[in-house]
Amino acid sequence: MAGSMFGNIFKITTWGESHGKALGVVIDGCPAGLMLDENDIQLYLNRRKPGQSSISTPRKESDQVEILSGVFEGKTTGTPISLLVPNTSQKSSDYNEIATYYRPGHADYTFDAKYGFRDYTGGGRSSGRETIGRVAAGAVAAKILKEMGITITAYTKSIGPVEIDYANYKKENIYTTATCMPDAKADQKALEYLQKCMSAKDSSGGVIECIAEGIPAGIGDPVFEKLDANLGKAILSIGAIKAVEIGDGIMSAKSTGSVNNDAFVCKNGKIHKKTNHSGGVLGGISDGAQLVLRAYVKPTPSIFSPQETVNKENQNIEIAIKGRHDPVIVPRAVVVVEAMAALTILDACMMNMTARLDYLTGFYQK
Repeated sequence: MAGSMFGNIFKITTWGESHGKALGVVIDGCPAGLMLDENDIQLYLNRRKPGQSSISTPRKESDQVEILSGVFEGKTTGTPISLLVPNTSQKSSDYNEIATYYRPGHADYTFDAKYGFRDYTGGGRSSGRETIGRVAAGAVAAKILKEMGITITAYTKSIGPVEIDYANYKKENIYTTATCMPDAKADQKALEYLQKCMSAKDSSGGVIECIAEGIPAGIGDPVFEKLDANLGKAILSIGAIKAVEIGDGIMSAKSTGSVNNDAFVCKNGKIHKKTNHSGGVLGGISDGAQLVLRAYVKPTPSIFSPQETVNKENQNIEIAIKGRHDPVIVPRAVVVVEAMAALTILDACMMNMTARLDYLTGFYQK
Protein backbone atom coordinates (compact mmCIF):
# COMPACT_ATOMS: atom_id res chain seq x y z
CA MET A 1 0.00 0.00 0.00
CA ALA A 2 1.40 3.37 -1.02
CA GLY A 3 0.55 6.59 0.81
CA SER A 4 1.49 5.84 4.43
CA MET A 5 4.41 8.31 4.51
CA PHE A 6 4.22 12.06 5.17
CA GLY A 7 6.81 14.84 5.21
CA ASN A 8 10.05 15.79 3.48
CA ILE A 9 12.71 16.16 6.18
CA PHE A 10 10.69 15.38 9.32
CA LYS A 11 9.15 12.27 7.79
CA ILE A 12 6.70 9.82 9.33
CA THR A 13 5.38 6.40 8.31
CA THR A 14 2.27 5.13 10.11
CA TRP A 15 1.47 1.43 10.27
CA GLY A 16 -1.07 -1.00 11.74
CA GLU A 17 -4.79 -1.72 11.59
CA SER A 18 -7.75 -1.07 13.87
CA HIS A 19 -8.07 -4.72 14.96
CA GLY A 20 -4.48 -5.85 14.44
CA LYS A 21 -1.98 -6.50 17.22
CA ALA A 22 -0.78 -2.90 17.36
CA LEU A 23 -0.46 0.44 15.59
CA GLY A 24 2.41 2.83 15.46
CA VAL A 25 4.69 5.19 13.59
CA VAL A 26 8.30 5.52 12.54
CA ILE A 27 9.69 9.06 12.65
CA ASP A 28 12.73 9.83 10.50
CA GLY A 29 14.49 13.20 10.55
CA CYS A 30 14.05 14.09 14.21
CA PRO A 31 17.17 15.97 15.30
CA ALA A 32 19.38 14.60 18.06
CA GLY A 33 19.30 16.13 21.51
CA LEU A 34 15.55 16.50 22.15
CA MET A 35 14.53 15.45 25.66
CA LEU A 36 11.82 12.85 25.05
CA ASP A 37 10.04 10.10 26.95
CA GLU A 38 6.73 8.22 26.73
CA ASN A 39 4.94 10.78 28.92
CA ASP A 40 5.49 13.53 26.33
CA ILE A 41 3.65 11.41 23.76
CA GLN A 42 1.07 9.91 26.13
CA LEU A 43 -0.35 13.35 26.95
CA TYR A 44 -1.41 13.68 23.29
CA LEU A 45 -2.64 10.09 22.91
CA ASN A 46 -4.81 10.46 26.00
CA ARG A 47 -6.68 13.28 24.27
CA ARG A 48 -7.79 11.03 21.41
CA LYS A 49 -8.29 7.66 23.09
CA PRO A 50 -11.81 6.16 23.17
CA GLY A 51 -14.16 5.53 26.07
CA GLN A 52 -13.67 8.81 27.94
CA SER A 53 -17.19 10.26 27.79
CA SER A 54 -20.80 9.57 26.84
CA ILE A 55 -20.14 10.96 23.35
CA SER A 56 -17.19 8.66 22.69
CA THR A 57 -17.19 5.03 21.56
CA PRO A 58 -17.37 2.68 24.58
CA ARG A 59 -14.36 0.76 23.23
CA LYS A 60 -11.85 0.84 26.08
CA GLU A 61 -8.21 1.21 25.05
CA SER A 62 -5.38 2.45 27.26
CA ASP A 63 -3.43 3.47 24.14
CA GLN A 64 -0.16 3.18 26.04
CA VAL A 65 2.80 4.14 23.86
CA GLU A 66 6.20 2.45 23.92
CA ILE A 67 9.36 3.97 22.43
CA LEU A 68 11.23 1.18 20.67
CA SER A 69 14.15 3.11 19.18
CA GLY A 70 15.75 6.49 18.59
CA VAL A 71 15.99 7.60 22.24
CA PHE A 72 18.99 7.02 24.54
CA GLU A 73 19.24 8.22 28.13
CA GLY A 74 16.18 10.41 27.67
CA LYS A 75 17.34 12.18 24.49
CA THR A 76 16.71 11.60 20.80
CA THR A 77 19.73 10.20 18.97
CA GLY A 78 18.96 11.48 15.47
CA THR A 79 18.13 7.95 14.29
CA PRO A 80 14.59 6.74 13.40
CA ILE A 81 12.17 6.80 16.33
CA SER A 82 9.78 3.85 16.37
CA LEU A 83 6.63 4.14 18.50
CA LEU A 84 4.20 1.28 19.23
CA VAL A 85 0.68 1.27 20.71
CA PRO A 86 -0.89 -2.18 21.28
CA ASN A 87 -4.57 -2.90 20.58
CA THR A 88 -6.15 -4.50 23.64
CA SER A 89 -9.95 -4.26 23.18
CA GLN A 90 -10.76 -5.54 19.71
CA LYS A 91 -14.16 -7.11 19.09
CA SER A 92 -13.74 -8.29 15.53
CA SER A 93 -16.90 -10.41 15.76
CA ASP A 94 -18.89 -7.14 15.73
CA TYR A 95 -17.77 -6.73 12.13
CA ASN A 96 -18.21 -10.25 10.69
CA GLU A 97 -21.49 -9.30 9.07
CA ILE A 98 -20.10 -6.35 7.10
CA ALA A 99 -17.76 -8.63 5.15
CA THR A 100 -20.70 -9.26 2.82
CA TYR A 101 -21.84 -5.66 2.19
CA TYR A 102 -20.66 -2.06 1.92
CA ARG A 103 -21.42 0.40 4.71
CA PRO A 104 -22.66 3.82 3.52
CA GLY A 105 -20.18 6.60 4.25
CA HIS A 106 -17.26 4.19 4.77
CA ALA A 107 -14.31 3.13 2.62
CA ASP A 108 -15.55 -0.48 2.28
CA TYR A 109 -16.49 -0.21 -1.39
CA THR A 110 -13.49 1.87 -2.46
CA PHE A 111 -11.00 -0.47 -0.73
CA ASP A 112 -12.58 -3.44 -2.52
CA ALA A 113 -12.49 -1.57 -5.82
CA LYS A 114 -8.79 -0.73 -5.38
CA TYR A 115 -7.30 -3.87 -3.82
CA GLY A 116 -9.82 -6.60 -4.62
CA PHE A 117 -10.30 -7.36 -0.91
CA ARG A 118 -10.35 -5.50 2.40
CA ASP A 119 -9.85 -5.85 6.13
CA TYR A 120 -13.47 -5.56 7.26
CA THR A 121 -12.66 -5.81 11.00
CA GLY A 122 -12.98 -2.24 12.20
CA GLY A 123 -12.08 -0.78 8.84
CA GLY A 124 -8.42 -1.80 8.81
CA ARG A 125 -6.23 1.10 7.65
CA SER A 126 -9.26 3.30 6.96
CA SER A 127 -10.23 3.21 10.64
CA GLY A 128 -9.92 6.25 12.85
CA ARG A 129 -7.43 4.28 14.96
CA GLU A 130 -4.86 4.81 12.22
CA THR A 131 -4.54 8.35 13.60
CA ILE A 132 -2.73 7.01 16.68
CA GLY A 133 0.54 7.10 14.74
CA ARG A 134 -0.10 10.64 13.54
CA VAL A 135 -0.83 11.88 17.06
CA ALA A 136 2.23 10.18 18.52
CA ALA A 137 4.48 11.72 15.86
CA GLY A 138 2.70 15.06 16.20
CA ALA A 139 3.53 15.11 19.91
CA VAL A 140 7.22 14.91 19.06
CA ALA A 141 6.88 17.61 16.40
CA ALA A 142 4.99 19.87 18.81
CA LYS A 143 7.73 19.52 21.42
CA ILE A 144 10.37 20.60 18.89
CA LEU A 145 8.21 23.53 17.78
CA LYS A 146 7.80 24.63 21.41
CA GLU A 147 11.60 24.79 21.67
CA MET A 148 11.42 27.12 18.65
CA GLY A 149 8.77 29.36 20.24
CA ILE A 150 5.90 28.02 18.11
CA THR A 151 2.72 26.71 19.76
CA ILE A 152 -0.32 25.08 18.20
CA THR A 153 -3.77 24.89 19.79
CA ALA A 154 -6.81 23.18 18.27
CA TYR A 155 -10.33 23.05 19.67
CA THR A 156 -13.93 22.36 18.69
CA LYS A 157 -15.49 25.45 17.13
CA SER A 158 -18.91 23.90 16.50
CA ILE A 159 -20.91 20.68 16.67
CA GLY A 160 -23.98 20.56 14.48
CA PRO A 161 -25.77 23.91 14.92
CA VAL A 162 -24.01 24.73 18.23
CA GLU A 163 -21.09 27.16 17.90
CA ILE A 164 -18.79 28.60 20.55
CA ASP A 165 -18.94 32.23 21.68
CA TYR A 166 -15.39 33.65 21.73
CA ALA A 167 -16.44 35.93 24.59
CA ASN A 168 -16.59 32.75 26.73
CA TYR A 169 -13.25 31.36 25.47
CA LYS A 170 -11.12 29.69 28.15
CA LYS A 171 -8.22 27.59 26.90
CA GLU A 172 -8.36 25.21 29.87
CA ASN A 173 -11.88 24.17 28.86
CA ILE A 174 -10.48 22.54 25.71
CA TYR A 175 -8.94 19.84 27.91
CA THR A 176 -11.80 19.43 30.39
CA THR A 177 -15.05 19.58 28.37
CA ALA A 178 -16.33 16.41 26.70
CA THR A 179 -16.63 18.25 23.38
CA CYS A 180 -13.19 19.97 23.56
CA MET A 181 -14.96 23.31 23.30
CA PRO A 182 -13.26 26.29 24.98
CA ASP A 183 -16.73 27.66 25.77
CA ALA A 184 -18.35 25.74 28.67
CA LYS A 185 -21.85 27.02 27.86
CA ALA A 186 -21.60 25.88 24.25
CA ASP A 187 -20.28 22.52 25.49
CA GLN A 188 -23.50 21.92 27.45
CA LYS A 189 -25.67 22.91 24.50
CA ALA A 190 -23.67 20.62 22.22
CA LEU A 191 -24.06 17.70 24.64
CA GLU A 192 -27.84 18.23 24.65
CA TYR A 193 -27.86 18.28 20.86
CA LEU A 194 -25.80 15.07 20.69
CA GLN A 195 -28.16 13.32 23.09
CA LYS A 196 -30.97 14.06 20.63
CA CYS A 197 -28.85 12.65 17.80
CA MET A 198 -28.17 9.46 19.75
CA SER A 199 -31.84 9.08 20.66
CA ALA A 200 -32.63 9.30 16.96
CA LYS A 201 -29.86 6.72 16.24
CA ASP A 202 -28.02 9.38 14.28
CA SER A 203 -24.70 11.29 14.41
CA SER A 204 -23.31 14.80 13.97
CA GLY A 205 -20.47 16.63 12.29
CA GLY A 206 -18.71 19.83 13.29
CA VAL A 207 -15.80 22.23 12.83
CA ILE A 208 -12.34 22.19 14.41
CA GLU A 209 -10.34 25.42 14.59
CA CYS A 210 -6.55 25.34 14.89
CA ILE A 211 -4.36 28.31 15.82
CA ALA A 212 -0.57 28.41 15.42
CA GLU A 213 1.34 31.17 17.22
CA GLY A 214 4.96 32.24 16.78
CA ILE A 215 5.55 31.18 13.16
CA PRO A 216 7.99 33.72 11.71
CA ALA A 217 7.42 35.28 8.30
CA GLY A 218 8.98 33.34 5.43
CA ILE A 219 7.99 29.72 6.15
CA GLY A 220 6.66 27.74 3.16
CA ASP A 221 7.68 27.64 -0.48
CA PRO A 222 5.83 29.04 -3.51
CA VAL A 223 4.12 26.91 -6.17
CA PHE A 224 3.81 23.24 -5.06
CA GLU A 225 5.16 23.44 -1.50
CA LYS A 226 2.97 26.27 -0.23
CA LEU A 227 2.45 26.21 3.54
CA ASP A 228 -1.33 26.44 3.20
CA ALA A 229 -1.40 23.84 0.42
CA ASN A 230 0.59 21.37 2.52
CA LEU A 231 -1.60 22.08 5.55
CA GLY A 232 -4.63 21.40 3.35
CA LYS A 233 -3.21 18.05 2.25
CA ALA A 234 -2.23 17.14 5.82
CA ILE A 235 -5.62 17.93 7.33
CA LEU A 236 -7.62 16.43 4.45
CA SER A 237 -5.65 13.21 4.88
CA ILE A 238 -7.55 12.72 8.16
CA GLY A 239 -10.38 10.35 7.28
CA ALA A 240 -13.39 12.37 8.46
CA ILE A 241 -12.29 15.81 7.18
CA LYS A 242 -14.20 17.02 4.12
CA ALA A 243 -13.00 20.65 3.84
CA VAL A 244 -10.22 22.92 5.10
CA GLU A 245 -9.97 26.70 5.10
CA ILE A 246 -7.26 29.21 6.04
CA GLY A 247 -8.15 32.60 7.50
CA ASP A 248 -11.43 33.91 6.13
CA GLY A 249 -11.56 30.87 3.84
CA ILE A 250 -14.76 30.56 1.85
CA MET A 251 -15.99 33.90 3.16
CA SER A 252 -13.26 35.53 1.07
CA ALA A 253 -15.32 34.72 -2.02
CA LYS A 254 -18.08 37.00 -0.71
CA SER A 255 -15.71 39.81 0.28
CA THR A 256 -14.07 42.69 -1.64
CA GLY A 257 -10.40 43.48 -2.10
CA SER A 258 -10.66 46.61 0.01
CA VAL A 259 -11.91 44.50 2.93
CA ASN A 260 -10.03 41.25 2.37
CA ASN A 261 -6.56 42.81 1.96
CA ASP A 262 -4.65 43.07 5.24
CA ALA A 263 -3.01 46.50 5.59
CA PHE A 264 0.66 46.51 6.64
CA VAL A 265 2.00 48.81 9.33
CA CYS A 266 5.44 49.27 10.85
CA LYS A 267 5.71 49.32 14.65
CA ASN A 268 9.01 49.58 16.47
CA GLY A 269 10.86 48.72 13.30
CA LYS A 270 8.86 45.54 12.65
CA ILE A 271 6.21 44.85 10.01
CA HIS A 272 2.75 43.85 11.24
CA LYS A 273 -0.74 43.54 9.74
CA LYS A 274 -3.74 45.52 10.93
CA THR A 275 -6.07 42.57 10.27
CA ASN A 276 -5.59 38.87 9.52
CA HIS A 277 -8.05 37.90 6.80
CA SER A 278 -5.23 35.88 5.18
CA GLY A 279 -4.99 33.61 8.22
CA GLY A 280 -1.23 34.08 8.44
CA VAL A 281 -0.32 32.95 4.92
CA LEU A 282 0.33 35.01 1.76
CA GLY A 283 1.50 33.42 -1.49
CA GLY A 284 1.91 30.12 0.30
CA ILE A 285 4.41 31.69 2.73
CA SER A 286 3.79 32.60 6.38
CA ASP A 287 3.43 36.34 6.96
CA GLY A 288 4.27 36.38 10.67
CA ALA A 289 0.68 36.69 11.88
CA GLN A 290 -1.32 34.06 13.74
CA LEU A 291 -2.02 31.07 11.49
CA VAL A 292 -5.75 30.26 11.54
CA LEU A 293 -7.05 26.99 10.09
CA ARG A 294 -10.47 25.32 10.18
CA ALA A 295 -11.29 21.69 9.45
CA TYR A 296 -14.82 20.58 8.61
CA VAL A 297 -15.66 17.12 9.96
CA LYS A 298 -18.43 14.93 8.55
CA PRO A 299 -20.93 13.10 10.79
CA THR A 300 -19.85 9.67 12.01
CA PRO A 301 -20.87 7.29 9.19
CA SER A 302 -21.57 4.38 11.57
CA ILE A 303 -25.14 5.03 12.70
CA PHE A 304 -27.63 2.59 14.18
CA SER A 305 -30.67 3.62 12.13
CA PRO A 306 -31.57 1.60 8.98
CA GLN A 307 -29.68 2.47 5.79
CA GLU A 308 -29.82 1.30 2.19
CA THR A 309 -26.78 -0.36 0.64
CA VAL A 310 -25.58 -3.12 -1.69
CA ASN A 311 -23.98 -6.46 -0.90
CA LYS A 312 -21.22 -8.26 -2.81
CA GLU A 313 -23.82 -10.03 -4.91
CA ASN A 314 -25.01 -6.61 -6.15
CA GLN A 315 -28.29 -7.01 -4.29
CA ASN A 316 -30.03 -3.99 -2.77
CA ILE A 317 -30.38 -4.51 0.99
CA GLU A 318 -31.15 -2.57 4.18
CA ILE A 319 -28.77 -2.67 7.15
CA ALA A 320 -28.40 -1.38 10.72
CA ILE A 321 -24.78 -0.95 11.85
CA LYS A 322 -23.60 -2.83 14.95
CA GLY A 323 -20.48 -2.31 17.09
CA ARG A 324 -19.08 0.57 19.18
CA HIS A 325 -19.01 3.98 17.56
CA ASP A 326 -18.72 7.69 18.39
CA PRO A 327 -21.90 9.75 17.82
CA VAL A 328 -19.54 12.59 16.84
CA ILE A 329 -15.93 12.37 15.64
CA VAL A 330 -15.02 16.01 16.29
CA PRO A 331 -13.75 15.95 19.94
CA ARG A 332 -11.33 13.07 19.37
CA ALA A 333 -10.21 14.55 16.03
CA VAL A 334 -9.15 17.85 17.64
CA VAL A 335 -5.74 16.52 18.71
CA VAL A 336 -5.33 14.81 15.31
CA VAL A 337 -5.73 18.16 13.54
CA GLU A 338 -3.27 19.70 16.01
CA ALA A 339 -0.78 16.90 15.36
CA MET A 340 -0.97 17.13 11.56
CA ALA A 341 -0.57 20.91 11.73
CA ALA A 342 2.52 20.46 13.93
CA LEU A 343 4.05 17.92 11.54
CA THR A 344 3.47 20.18 8.54
CA ILE A 345 4.76 23.37 10.15
CA LEU A 346 7.88 21.71 11.57
CA ASP A 347 8.72 20.13 8.21
CA ALA A 348 8.26 23.51 6.49
CA CYS A 349 10.55 25.18 9.05
CA MET A 350 13.21 22.53 8.42
CA MET A 351 12.87 22.97 4.65
CA ASN A 352 13.32 26.71 5.13
CA MET A 353 16.86 26.24 6.42
CA THR A 354 18.05 25.85 2.80
CA ALA A 355 16.14 28.85 1.43
CA ARG A 356 18.94 31.44 1.78
CA LEU A 357 22.70 31.43 1.49
CA ASP A 358 23.15 33.40 4.70
CA TYR A 359 21.33 30.65 6.63
CA LEU A 360 24.02 28.19 5.52
CA THR A 361 27.04 30.47 5.77
CA GLY A 362 25.86 31.82 9.12
CA PHE A 363 25.79 28.29 10.52
CA TYR A 364 28.91 26.78 8.91
CA GLN A 365 31.33 29.72 8.81
CA LYS A 366 33.84 29.62 11.64
